[in-house]
Amino acid sequence: MTTQVPYRGRVVVGFDGSDAARAAVDWAAAEARLRGRGLTIVHALLPPVTTGGLGVGLPPSLDILDDLEAAARDELEQVASPLRGTDLEVDGAVRIGAPSSVMLEASEEADLVVIGSRGHGGFTGLLLGSVGAQVAAHAGCPVAVIRHGAAAGAAKVVVGIDGSEAAEGALAFAFDAASRHGWSVQAIHAWDVPAYDLLIVPNGPVPVPLADVADDEVRLTAEVLSGFRDDYPEVDVVESLVRAPAVQAILDASKDAALVVVGTHGHGPAMGALLGSVSNGLLHKATTPIVVVPPTPEQGDAA
Repeated sequence: MTTQVPYRGRVVVGFDGSDAARAAVDWAAAEARLRGRGLTIVHALLPPVTTGGLGVGLPPSLDILDDLEAAARDELEQVASPLRGTDLEVDGAVRIGAPSSVMLEASEEADLVVIGSRGHGGFTGLLLGSVGAQVAAHAGCPVAVIRHGAAAGAAKVVVGIDGSEAAEGALAFAFDAASRHGWSVQAIHAWDVPAYDLLIVPNGPVPVPLADVADDEVRLTAEVLSGFRDDYPEVDVVESLVRAPAVQAILDASKDAALVVVGTHGHGPAMGALLGSVSNGLLHKATTPIVVVPPTPEQGDAA
């Protein structure tokens, strides 16, 4: 195991011994191998804090810390060892710190960060833990959240689009993944009727005719996808224009998908939010592996 943690250009996966983390390691190993990237398995160790007589938190003794690190390294080695001896370069390391902080640090240099949907602790009934939510919202690279593997035979990537710059990044990741795996892409453009206040103008006309709205959405979808079709002619593309809430539309399409891809946020009332309502809703409800793609630095500066 290495003492200096290699992150740059690698697939980095968090591990804490939970079932979700083991599923994340399996998924990350397969993805790293396909991408021709090295794999780094990181165990973030947050030592317990004891309480003194005056209620002051005290750091654990060095002996306890050494024992915790040794146990974590042994567990990491058990996970990493079966992956060695293949065409995959595997490293592992124990880092002292909060899991979310450790993974966010890794995301500044990694090609892809992978985490399990839930680790040890917290409320086990929730589908997404606090670490997953924090990392997905603030990471500097794409983040894959793995609950369990996709259904056998799944061979499509579902990606949400809305014409925003964030959706452009999600499309780029989706098409690249589809090309590498030999999958198809299903692009979901969900739209609904523009809101207007019937209480204020109870007998007034609808501000925008529904036929015009639908035509605009069709044109937007075609425009957004045209460049990606040209760049990835080998990828079959299915356009799905759905009049429905975006989260539900993507969830319905993802039931037989291998992967779901979304941007951190798209069009909506809270453009400054780091994790939009669609990506947040999917992270809490999707059972398929999901990747959240952050904006590029240029997009982030413009937001």
